[in-house]
Amino acid sequence: MNPNRFKLKNGLSVVVVPMRESASVTVAVLVQAGSAYESKNNNGISHFLEHMCFKGTPKRPSPFLISSEFENLGASYNAFTSRDLTGYYGKVSFDHAEQITDLISDMYLNPLFKEEEIKKEKGVIIEEINMYEDQPRAKVSQILEKVMYGDQPAGWDVAGPKENILKMDKADFFDYRKKHYIAQKTFVVFAGHISVPEAKKLAVKYFSNITVGSKIKSHPVSNKQNKPATTFKFKELDQTHFALAFKAFSIFDERRFSLAILSDIIGGGMSSRLFQKIREELGAAYYVGASSSLYATHGYLEIFAGVNHKKFQEAAKAIIQELKKVALDGVTDDEISRAKEHNIGNFMLSLETSSDLAFYFGEQLVLSEKILSPDQVVQKIKSVTKSDLARLARQILQNKNLNFAIVGPYKSDKEFRGILSL
Repeated sequence: MNPNRFKLKNGLSVVVVPMRESASVTVAVLVQAGSAYESKNNNGISHFLEHMCFKGTPKRPSPFLISSEFENLGASYNAFTSRDLTGYYGKVSFDHAEQITDLISDMYLNPLFKEEEIKKEKGVIIEEINMYEDQPRAKVSQILEKVMYGDQPAGWDVAGPKENILKMDKADFFDYRKKHYIAQKTFVVFAGHISVPEAKKLAVKYFSNITVGSKIKSHPVSNKQNKPATTFKFKELDQTHFALAFKAFSIFDERRFSLAILSDIIGGGMSSRLFQKIREELGAAYYVGASSSLYATHGYLEIFAGVNHKKFQEAAKAIIQELKKVALDGVTDDEISRAKEHNIGNFMLSLETSSDLAFYFGEQLVLSEKILSPDQVVQKIKSVTKSDLARLARQILQNKNLNFAIVGPYKSDKEFRGILSL
């Protein structure tokens, strides 16, 4: 599981994670291009471009030829766009390593951007945006980020607004791709049943012709906040969906391991404080939990729940009270022990397959070009102390850092503004 790193002559970074016991190999291409690199006028283009890379190349001039080739290889394949990066990957039986590298590299390096495909895909993306509008759990987190960060990339939706999608054209894609899909911002990962020499040969063969250019950095984020902020979206639903968040720090901060433990204690599993209080004791929710979201420029701790309308106030007050207890009284040794074992167990299970390892090592490279081994991560988790958690809770769980979002049958924030006080 020890990665081997090297760069091609053109500056493109490659990491190889050999797993001789694996039956599969995953090839992933990750690029420093996401909504953090967009302007207000082209917000959504990173995600739209990701879609367009599946729509044809000179060698494979139709979407059907690309998808049928993936499926003829028996591949598991997809792509994704986040704030900090875009990724394309295919996972196949190890004897198809070259074919999947050929296919993934062709999509990444040679998209056609046919006008008719752009027009059709606009409809697809609009429906994707509509789909999330109908998923209140996703929607509440989306409006939460908007109220936290406002009119800057950290507060925009990765998919972008519909009006941007509808006006994008071929020239926009060529311009954005020319700036970002370059060797200096691209990282290729081979993980699974493949040797370092074999991977190096494939990387040289299929990625030597990538465009070379100068890196463009992502936009900085303003994290200023001095009082609680609230937002809501009216929607007739059978549940009230709400989320609270406290601004934290970026993924580079050493406190991220303490935040993972603190988040787990608050709402990371069925034995967490909030699950026991809100679901088991009050019977107010089916889902309730906490998680941390950390990016290259910012991050936050989020608490979320879907509750019975009549129990919304009771549940929200109970969550605030539990957070107050954590901030004022700290956490117990038993809670820390449980959270550490829970985190370590989940982390190790998340590294079982070739695709898991490709994302684990690849995303570290894209964000920081530094790699922590799994053993190093486990040691970082184990080294978190009770005083670390007490200090972090006092730093983050402050009233001025509180943000609150709600999706449900509410037409103003008057019904919940008064309960939001730590």
